[in-house]
Amino acid sequence: MIKKWMRGLVALAFVLPLFATAPAAHAVGTQRAVPAVSVRAPLPLSEAIDRIPVADERREGYKRDLYKHWNRGLEAGDGCDTRKEVILSEAVTAPQVTAGCKLAGGSWHSAYDNIVVTDAGRIDVDHFVPLVEVHASELTPWSASRREAYANDQGSPDTLIAVSAASNRSKGYRDPAEWLPSDSSYHCTHAATWVGTKLRWDLAADDAERQALLRLAQKCPSTTVVYERAM
Repeated sequence: MIKKWMRGLVALAFVLPLFATAPAAHAVGTQRAVPAVSVRAPLPLSEAIDRIPVADERREGYKRDLYKHWNRGLEAGDGCDTRKEVILSEAVTAPQVTAGCKLAGGSWHSAYDNIVVTDAGRIDVDHFVPLVEVHASELTPWSASRREAYANDQGSPDTLIAVSAASNRSKGYRDPAEWLPSDSSYHCTHAATWVGTKLRWDLAADDAERQALLRLAQKCPSTTVVYERAM
């Protein structure tokens, strides 16, 4: 429940004039935008987008197993890996947990499609920015430890999200230029979470992705972004 409350911060219905507007990065290539320093106060969505570096995607060499997951999670002795810990942290109604971190009962709200799921077996833990998108958006090649850190990131409420398996399959590895949640009321939060995650991990956006995000920002004038840069 705490994690869900924290995720709601990205869509607070107020905008504070705390930051000067950063110059947009229009050219596709390796141009850098404003450095992605940590922002703990709400930043307007459009301004946050302007802080994302713009670069062409490079998907060559991607392999899913380069991003080791799931690891032992935050509580190494609880028998639950990162995936199960996220599922437990996002439960609306807590499930029973038995030996081997087997889950029974419980309920979850799937934000992508706005449904309630009552079977943990039908919950996926999605990397909000998919692993293949991360690989394609890295400004410099990541180390194995950084890839693992992203793939299991519980230091932010946004990197990982528990959603229905069906909605996760629908999304696949597509970015906001290619896919948006079926629940349109979530589009503003989806855009803000995507942007915040890219800024947290210093990832680039290609031009089509950037333009799609800017169109969403026009429809979401009161949406804000809060993020803390990953170490």
